[in-house]
Amino acid sequence: MKTQLVIAAAGMGVRLGRAQPKALVGLAGQPMIVRTLMRFESMGLVDRAIVVVPGDYQAVFEETLAEAYPAVSLVFVRGGAQRQESVRRGLTCLDPATDIAVIHDAARPFVPERAIRKVCVTAAGEGAATMAIPCSDTILEVDEENRLLDTPDRQRLWTCQTPQAFRVPVIQEAHERALRQGFAVTDDASLARWAGYEVRVVMGSPLNFKITKPEDLMLAERMLQGGWSCTE
Repeated sequence: MKTQLVIAAAGMGVRLGRAQPKALVGLAGQPMIVRTLMRFESMGLVDRAIVVVPGDYQAVFEETLAEAYPAVSLVFVRGGAQRQESVRRGLTCLDPATDIAVIHDAARPFVPERAIRKVCVTAAGEGAATMAIPCSDTILEVDEENRLLDTPDRQRLWTCQTPQAFRVPVIQEAHERALRQGFAVTDDASLARWAGYEVRVVMGSPLNFKITKPEDLMLAERMLQGGWSCTE
């Protein structure tokens, strides 16, 4: 099946304390976006990658990735104000012959190969799939003044990850309906579920964390400097 990748890379590095897009932040000598795309390029699973970027930095992204991956077919798209809008714009650039759309955060450079393959195979068979891991912490629901309201049953709670994969008509229809109705969520699996589609959950990895804060970047640097490599 023809598979194409949409990388959400339009976020700025505000919580990292950087004045540049997070995906361009250096990670053990290479921009984060280069390391993230490496996970997919090395597998030969994806026919083309659509990279959604901040408009003011598109030329920088193009130069960076063209140098790192001269043989990869890349399309660059200007991102929106929110992630959902950015992904929707990326989906409009899919080749019409695409069967499976894989959506991944640029800030997750440690995704295991095993999980990428599993989420793609599951989406091909079921229509929609996301990576996630069971919550190991107790989750508290609080009000605006940080008073405890409820403690959900941890046995039913999972932490969502990417990549998420979909048959193309599923995710395109979900985004189009959400745009018409003004509905917004923070990930595409939840959007597909809201639109009425069943979404399968594939076991992810604790190492597939999203680099958001300075301490995440520090951990990622130490993993790479220590010779980490993921061949799962």
